[in-house]
Amino acid sequence: MQQKTEEKKKVVTFGEVLMRLSPSENRKLQQATHLDFFFGGTEMNVGASLAYFGMKVQHITNVSNDIVGEAAISTLRKFGIDVSEVKKVEHPLGIYFLEVGSAMRSSQIAYNRLHSSFANISPESVDWEGILEDAGYLHWAGISPAISEGAYQALKRGLEIAREKGIIVTADPAYRSNLWKYGRNSQDVLAELVSLSTIFIGGVNEINELLGTEYEIDEESFIAASKALMKAFPSIEKIFDKVRNSVSSSWQKIYGRGWTDKKYITSEELEIRDVVDRIGTGDAYAAGILYGLQHFEDDQQVLDFANAACALKHTHVGDANLVSAEEVLEVVNGNVSGRIKR
Repeated sequence: MQQKTEEKKKVVTFGEVLMRLSPSENRKLQQATHLDFFFGGTEMNVGASLAYFGMKVQHITNVSNDIVGEAAISTLRKFGIDVSEVKKVEHPLGIYFLEVGSAMRSSQIAYNRLHSSFANISPESVDWEGILEDAGYLHWAGISPAISEGAYQALKRGLEIAREKGIIVTADPAYRSNLWKYGRNSQDVLAELVSLSTIFIGGVNEINELLGTEYEIDEESFIAASKALMKAFPSIEKIFDKVRNSVSSSWQKIYGRGWTDKKYITSEELEIRDVVDRIGTGDAYAAGILYGLQHFEDDQQVLDFANAACALKHTHVGDANLVSAEEVLEVVNGNVSGRIKR
């Protein structure tokens, strides 16, 4: 792969850190006698993956001012993420429960985050000018502005300052209908934030939500939807989408596609027959895009790297993709045998 030689700048991620509680060995909650826990969250997962790739990452969030919040911060530090601007506040850390499915049984999630520490973040509490001074990228996802008015306003201010500074803004405007409880219209908010962004990580579903359209998922419709998105939001320069074909909870097929430089690109489909954990796979894909944009000259290489990173996240437990860039490149180069390394 032809790699870029310029200096790699810091990536800033903004979003909630959650504690995940989950029974082991594919048990249902009603069977469980104990729960494993992990710390995760969409944007934090992206940051953790990038840190494991060797990049400089800073995460912006609030955590609870107690032993749970301290454990969350410790985990971020362990991942290699800069936590110097993480604030401790007098509200509990958000949590979620996950039952991991198998075969034809779907995984199920229940959230407890309505009055969380992150929900109580405010734009005044985030020093965006200082944080973004040496940044090259700011990454956001559609979950954060859905949490609260404060989270929306804090993110909006960050994007406005990033735009003033010429920082690349990557958007993963995933829509979760059950999160928008504080009175804002999701379509209006996400459209406003996408208009301040540069790279769009999403597909036809996200575009339909933004534009109120009904594009299908086939290649021709994806291209038409991408063109419509760029017309509606001229700041968007590239679009990268992840396509998943689920045979069962345990058997997934994924590939990437994109619309960049007025051409359609697609990656090889990768098959994961024994899924260990699906949580965070989209975040692994987004992290692959961010890493690729800073390291590779060609968008096809960016897409191939992101798809391989996404595939690897299916193979280990937890929210974050704890693999190196070298491991991802092995998959890109065709090594999918899984043979023991000695």
